[in-house]
Amino acid sequence: MSAPRRGLEHDVRHFDLVIIGTGSGNSIADERFADWDIAIVEKGVFGGTCLNVGCIPTKMFVHTADVAATPRAGGRLGVDLALEGVRWADVRDRIFGRIDPISEGGRRWRAEENANVTVYEGTARFVGPKTLDTGTGEVITADRFVIAAGSRPVVPEVADLASVGYHTSDTVMRLEELPRRLTILGSGFVAAEFAHVFSSFGVEVTVIARSDLLLRHEDREVAERFTALAAEKWDVRLSRKAVRAERAADGTVRLHLEGPAGAEVVESDELLVAVGRRPNSDLLDLAATGVEVHPDGRIAVDEFQRTSVEGIWAMGDISSEYQLKHVANHEARVVQHNLLHPGSPIASDHRFVPAAVFSSPQVASVGLTEEQAGARGVRYVAASQAYASIAYGWAMEDTTGFAKVLADPSTGRILGAHIIGPQASSVIQPIIQAMSFGLDARTMARGQYWIHPAMPEVVENALLNLPLD
Repeated sequence: MSAPRRGLEHDVRHFDLVIIGTGSGNSIADERFADWDIAIVEKGVFGGTCLNVGCIPTKMFVHTADVAATPRAGGRLGVDLALEGVRWADVRDRIFGRIDPISEGGRRWRAEENANVTVYEGTARFVGPKTLDTGTGEVITADRFVIAAGSRPVVPEVADLASVGYHTSDTVMRLEELPRRLTILGSGFVAAEFAHVFSSFGVEVTVIARSDLLLRHEDREVAERFTALAAEKWDVRLSRKAVRAERAADGTVRLHLEGPAGAEVVESDELLVAVGRRPNSDLLDLAATGVEVHPDGRIAVDEFQRTSVEGIWAMGDISSEYQLKHVANHEARVVQHNLLHPGSPIASDHRFVPAAVFSSPQVASVGLTEEQAGARGVRYVAASQAYASIAYGWAMEDTTGFAKVLADPSTGRILGAHIIGPQASSVIQPIIQAMSFGLDARTMARGQYWIHPAMPEVVENALLNLPLD
């Protein structure tokens, strides 16, 4: 156990390592750190965004929504189904009845069963070089810090929004009851996923987008297809700016908008704000310890996840442009190695970072979009294949999904892939593998068996369609 250090206003406890945040950062301190004196600081619940308010509960809701939406698709297959109802409280409590004990179990395990780990439950902030106020009344120091404090929802500047009341992705999954009408302010993956969830449960959903497309960061052809399909199910308002919110005497939320046709008002029972997330770096007083940040608030790190201060690393949403759990997990493994082997550090690999949107339909992507390739002057060819053209697409009667692949016309090197349709998040995985291990399009298409009839055939055929030199 490290001895207290003297010389500050009060004696402070000194650690070998302090980890701020218990998302992916919590996985760093495994049995190889058993002889390290470690502090873990957490301002909220254990497990981070993914476990508590992100990936895991949202996908549990999404799967339930997929089941609830099945009757709508049954008719065209000759199967007449009806949705008798959605027991919201049962859905919610089943999900959080599994998640909450995991979070609490993780906290208890760290606090009570790790003899070399001290847990501080408070909002941390630096008060000097490598000196941290834990938010519990105790100040600590350490030789090494890992900042993995995550992100939180962005709240836009809309007049009277705070006084009206609203939900974010942190709170909307724990609603007391299912609303009849829901307005979603936002057009990215969080908005798209919750629009699918609530509309599948019978809620009238309105989606407000500042841009001319939903999922505007996807390949434009994919975003256009998704937006068109979304407009068939939800009230989609594009190119709108929210200017003011108000709550009527009967509890109705009114959102005042400015759009192409002028002023308009959207009314609903609940308002979900889903316009993005921001890194929690502003809560930490990083200047006090000398850690530099980007203009957007992300902590600046090098390829080894090192910050501008020796002995301080950062990882996950607080430093990464990719707010994705699989990226945070990868970076945690890099930081873990570099803590244990400072003489032979390894770098993070962000070359081929995939992402998926679990809405309806699903969207998945990796690598360059056509727009990015064009803007960067990258020479490429592209080919698409419709789900409707493969046998399993026929079986599903899917007429809207497709896979697009981009490649270097000379070498066949795959530059990117974009899929919209059933199980896109799984169908894209072979392309991620090919890109990661340097498998060119020709070899990938013809160098292996493709199960017939299965959905990955849409990828096989897209690869074969590429007009390579």
